Amino acid sequence: MGKKEEYVNWMHSKLDEISADIDKLKAKADQAEAEAQMKYLDEVEALRKKRADMQAKLKEVRTASEGAWEDLKTGLDKSWNDLKSGIESAWSRFKG
Repeated sequence: MGKKEEYVNWMHSKLDEISADIDKLKAKADQAEAEAQMKYLDEVEALRKKRADMQAKLKEVRTASEGAWEDLKTGLDKSWNDLKSGIESAWSRFKG
């Protein structure tokens, strides 16, 4: 298995984990009081958009040539860090 394929598989597994976290946040938002619920649901929707952007970037990496995928990987790594930070931030606010 090549380096690119390993990276794509790893990122897919991370996206699966994030998807599960977003679903858990959605469930928690659904249980919140009405005013807080709207705020939480907006945040969940923003996280879903970030996840969708990551999935699109991952598709680009998957279909890129061996020479070009490393350049795309940098953008995907940044998106991953942003999404991961967003999830961590949401959990801290939802717990509070």
